[in-house]
Amino acid sequence: MKKAVLVGRPNVGKSALFNRLAGRRISIVHDQPGVTRDRIEAVCKLGRAPFGIVDTGGIGASPDPDFAEATHRAADTAVEDADVVVFVVDGKVGLLPLDAELAGKLRRASRPVVLVVNKLDDPKHDHLETEFEELGFPSVVGISAAHGRGTDDLLQAIDRAMGSEVAPADLPAEVRAPRLAIVGRPNVGKSSLTNAILGRERAIVSDIAGTTRDSLEIPCDLGGHEYLLLDTAGIRHRSRHNSSVEVFSVMRSEKTIRRVDINILVIDATSGVTTQDKKIAGLIQKAKKPAIIVLNKWDLIEKQTNNDPELLREHVDRARAELFFLDYAPVVILSALTGENVRRLFTMVEKVRQHATRRAGTGELNRVLRAAMERQAPPSRGSRRFKLLYAAQAKESSNSHIAPPLFVLFVNDPRLLPESYQNYLCARIREQWEYPGLPILMRLRGREGVTQDINE
Repeated sequence: MKKAVLVGRPNVGKSALFNRLAGRRISIVHDQPGVTRDRIEAVCKLGRAPFGIVDTGGIGASPDPDFAEATHRAADTAVEDADVVVFVVDGKVGLLPLDAELAGKLRRASRPVVLVVNKLDDPKHDHLETEFEELGFPSVVGISAAHGRGTDDLLQAIDRAMGSEVAPADLPAEVRAPRLAIVGRPNVGKSSLTNAILGRERAIVSDIAGTTRDSLEIPCDLGGHEYLLLDTAGIRHRSRHNSSVEVFSVMRSEKTIRRVDINILVIDATSGVTTQDKKIAGLIQKAKKPAIIVLNKWDLIEKQTNNDPELLREHVDRARAELFFLDYAPVVILSALTGENVRRLFTMVEKVRQHATRRAGTGELNRVLRAAMERQAPPSRGSRRFKLLYAAQAKESSNSHIAPPLFVLFVNDPRLLPESYQNYLCARIREQWEYPGLPILMRLRGREGVTQDINE
């Protein structure tokens, strides 16, 4: 698929245009310059044929000095990979020396360039477009990314620059790859892990908390299977947010937890499981999402313990105990910095995916549950006791590629099943079918039409 890369100085509206072309809000849009740091990718389906679009951080003026060099490097790499460069300028502010400097840099890159004069929100502003013609680009389009003015003209200009002759009817139907989200609090090594998985520097890494702001969506291949990898902003307590941009970033991360197929919760092994780690794990549990726990920075733990197997095992056991409510999530120990055991994470992701396709036979499921109830009868409530009439595994009504197993239990009265006994039944199911990384969901249907959804 061909790719168009959006470049320009800070605050010219690249992220607003990116969201307009993507058809949904992906990049954070804010009046504060320098909000976008990493390059963010999506697919535009509005033209004659779908094409990739890439949002980059603002180049020049150093609105974000701690990340200026990394942001520029990410933008330069994106331009090198581009089929077309969409050079965005601010029509209201007018032509600035930095715009002219960037224009010269883009000419040297030898890529087709579409010059986009943004923020022409009203037809009376259209004359502002002519000032930018002196930059010498043959394709100039005036638009308003905020209001959608000129979007069709821009799409036609991009199509011409790409020279695409593929008609939409000739394209194969899009198959969405499973989404993997790397989540956790700030500075646990999420972006380092993203880069280690991809085998290249794709996400900006820094010791400064809050480096990642947008949720990056990056296609990747894990063991021969296509996935979409999402590196998210670090989630910390709302009272510690230092800007409205960070509030938006954290909201995006929390939303990502609910919409992906597997959440990879990254824990800093050197500091152990913190209160904030538990809160993030609680978000995953509440969302009823598949999960894998990663203990990162394991190279430092090995140094501290001199590779003593007993002490290393204590670190893992302590993490499991602290996150007991997410006990279905397997633990992978690795070092994103050195690459140690990163491939074990690939193996675990594939294991979770495969087990999500497993189905328990109805006859065997009923035998397992009845044997469990004979071995340990459910507690009575007054003169009544929970009774299982029949059980079957159902297909969860979800668009997820990796959906947790859902079991429908036909019972006398769902209200008679205490949580402790529900956990007991789930444990017996796991003994038989394992389901690593997957929460077990149950839907109880009573004789009197009472239905109750529960999960372990």
